[in-house]
Amino acid sequence: MRTDPDMLWYGWGDPAARTELPESAQQLLASALRLPERILPPPAEEDVKLPATELPVDFAAVVGEAYVLTDPHSRLLHSAGKSTIDLLRLRSGEVREAPDAVLLPADHDEILTLLRICTENNITVVPFGGGTSVVGGVQPSGQRPVVALDLRRLDKLVSVDEISQTAVLQAGLRAPAAERLLGEHGFTLGHLPQSFEYATIGGFAATRSSGQASNRYGSFADLVTGLRVATPSGPLELGRAPGSAAGPDLLQLLLGSEGVFGVITEVTVRIRPIPPKLLDETWTFADFASGVAAVRALAQADAAPAVARLSDEAETGINRALGGQDQTGGCVLVTGYEGTAAEVAADRTRAAEILAAHGGSDLAGASDWRAHRFRAPYLRDALLGVGALAETLETAATYSALPGLYEGVRTAVAAALGGPAVVMCHVSHLYPTGASLYFTVVCGQSDDPVSQWQRAKTAAGDAIVAAGGTITHHHAVGADHRPWMAAEVGDLGVAILRAVKDRLDPAGILNPGKLIP
Repeated sequence: MRTDPDMLWYGWGDPAARTELPESAQQLLASALRLPERILPPPAEEDVKLPATELPVDFAAVVGEAYVLTDPHSRLLHSAGKSTIDLLRLRSGEVREAPDAVLLPADHDEILTLLRICTENNITVVPFGGGTSVVGGVQPSGQRPVVALDLRRLDKLVSVDEISQTAVLQAGLRAPAAERLLGEHGFTLGHLPQSFEYATIGGFAATRSSGQASNRYGSFADLVTGLRVATPSGPLELGRAPGSAAGPDLLQLLLGSEGVFGVITEVTVRIRPIPPKLLDETWTFADFASGVAAVRALAQADAAPAVARLSDEAETGINRALGGQDQTGGCVLVTGYEGTAAEVAADRTRAAEILAAHGGSDLAGASDWRAHRFRAPYLRDALLGVGALAETLETAATYSALPGLYEGVRTAVAAALGGPAVVMCHVSHLYPTGASLYFTVVCGQSDDPVSQWQRAKTAAGDAIVAAGGTITHHHAVGADHRPWMAAEVGDLGVAILRAVKDRLDPAGILNPGKLIP
């Protein structure tokens, strides 16, 4: 079982890695965004009040007494994910729901037994991996009692098939450990989302995660070739061959199911040899529209680098300011290449020709973006600590719809916040037909910052639907995007999901309030 540190209970990541904003940055934010004059610090953990426990079943006979956790610290750590709303509530000491117990099963069979017992006793079960959800995906909801099913003991690399280039990983294995274990065999998943340091393999599959190098490796769903799933109605073993015409692909039904249909216990994935060379570069474009045209050309010529991240004018300016660089205008594109030296050279040459033809200028220097990739969530904590509201939202659409989607979301969010705000955006995750837009919003907190962001999130969701975007490209649905799920898949689509839920989880114990309206 992993022994690396749990995340900070009211923030992101390793408590020892917390960061503070420089005084100069605080003063700039205070003047530009009208930050409140005083923000109360989070309460002491022992002062946080949790709901009383209601546990009618002794689970120790199944998992062992040491793996039934009812102490306040364990319950608190499993009471929420890591969205800004989650963190605001935690920082205020407000914990409306918490699991009555945290169960740590050892294997697939123990999970099947636990699901049977919980079904018989009407106990809600919330599957829990790394706890990195930013859409309300792991918060307890529904009837009490409720248990969090923490998969941290399922942390093995089960097998590696070097001939087929596949591996079987247990669902509770954290991404860094998975990369280390695969690296011992000379392989990589190549999947590095911003949640990489704490997210788990099962969480990647349950949310259809996408990583920074998705242009080369695909999203996590593209990497999965098999799943082992425990459901209240029994086990599922999905994925038999690299391709099949044996009806609709049930594997795809479980990918992105967010613990609502079953508990993913093992994932079979495609793996690749570790690339011997990485090369990151930066390009500039006169404006965002020119940059979008350039990355579209890359994708449609099948020449997209592993990483292609185009920041708009606002995000470019903020990044330059944080890095102490001159404000020269325009937009920055980060490109990243992976492979052998020959592959990197050939890919870079082809991409450079396309980017230059679309008005791009090569800054002729390596990008340091990768070195700071996983620091942004810590910066969000620092912003919350000085009274700023900082949150992200993402979507995707076809290239023809991107301009309207970009303007619509920015306008809607700014109007909903009703005060000074910075709404930044970057393009990433390129496809031949479209791309993802990832927005970052920073403004001053109002007297009720939770309601403040909920209004902005509602405005953004409505604007996304109106502009033809998807309500989520890689953050999943959870509770936060659920109000727009019918607009995404239609009423009949919702009915199909409900029918699957009724068959696999007839008592409705698994992660209620998520995914399905």
